[in-house]
Amino acid sequence: MVRTWLEIFIVSLRLGLTSFGGPVAHLGYFKEEYVNRRKWLTDKQYADLVALCQFLPGPASSQVGIGIGMARGGTLGGFISFIGFTTPSVLLLMAVAVGFQQQGLIDLGIIDGLKIVAVAVVAHALLGMGKNLAPDSQRASIAVLGFVAVLLVPAVWIQVTVIIAAGLIGWWLYRDQDLPKAETLPLKLSGKFSAICLSLFAGLLALLPLLRAATDSLHIQLADSFYRAGALVFGGGHVVLPLLEREVVPTGLISESDFLAGYGAAQAVPGPLFTFASYLGMVIDGAPGALTATIAIFTPAFLLLLGVLPLWLKVQQAPGMRAAAAGINAAVVGILAAALYSPVFTSAVENGSDLAFAAVLFMLLVYWKRPAWLIVIIGIFGGWLFYGV
Repeated sequence: MVRTWLEIFIVSLRLGLTSFGGPVAHLGYFKEEYVNRRKWLTDKQYADLVALCQFLPGPASSQVGIGIGMARGGTLGGFISFIGFTTPSVLLLMAVAVGFQQQGLIDLGIIDGLKIVAVAVVAHALLGMGKNLAPDSQRASIAVLGFVAVLLVPAVWIQVTVIIAAGLIGWWLYRDQDLPKAETLPLKLSGKFSAICLSLFAGLLALLPLLRAATDSLHIQLADSFYRAGALVFGGGHVVLPLLEREVVPTGLISESDFLAGYGAAQAVPGPLFTFASYLGMVIDGAPGALTATIAIFTPAFLLLLGVLPLWLKVQQAPGMRAAAAGINAAVVGILAAALYSPVFTSAVENGSDLAFAAVLFMLLVYWKRPAWLIVIIGIFGGWLFYGV
């Protein structure tokens, strides 16, 4: 098992060093590495996990990474996967907070190249998921309707609504069909453990504001602010921005200019955008503040996933749930397709040259079967060569 944990750490660390482009791009990198290359999960297992994490509040891509680590190496494997994927961006943003500015990378055009890499990676992931999860006209229609809904209704709640609606449609269409049994994740989590995790999640959400009111401790204040942001936000890292801004700027913990500068830096580093909390904590109170903020904002993701997964593994075996899952998985394809367009494609492709570069990277990834880390290196070099000043 130690060898498995070491493997999880090395693979997740490499992804943490090379996964640029935000949450949707991360899902593409994960599918390429964990599903296509290493076969740790099947397409259906991966889609089920993505659907569950899209439904939960918190950083969806981080939760997916935790779930994959748990499937491979138990609960500790999930924690190791999280540490490997998250540590690079935490350390980089702490460094930014003490003066190692990343603006030079932007001037060199590297970020432009990495954005185009994200287009190729997400498109590749979407292609594979579409073939497996929307193979017929009915599920393809669910995927397209989900795509249309997410594009036309740019609201935080729309993704959850699409998943619920797709589940109901899937149940209606496939409830009388003999669908294959769900491919559950190889996890052993007891109902008692699940209940403890959910109780901790709710207890901390209720207790931290009371502790904050009863004490002048800066770290209690940080824990309350960042835990609440991690527990209540749907839609990923970009949505957490206004929540964090209201917690730290009006209270005088950080200036608006420092807040925006850190957010810009968070866009330029790999890994989860929620590690923006590490930058904020570092500015506010050095390394202790960064540690408190980072732990607080990610703890809800852990507790919710550990609390909900056992129930999810049980109910997905029921015939009605398998029918609903057929619709949900198709909707996930549509949701990812919408995210491929905006923000991934719209922020990366501005002209024909950008599209040509993305097409070349896509060709290398799909047809020449080159690994994602090599595509990242080519994207960095291409960004410096073609977009640098």
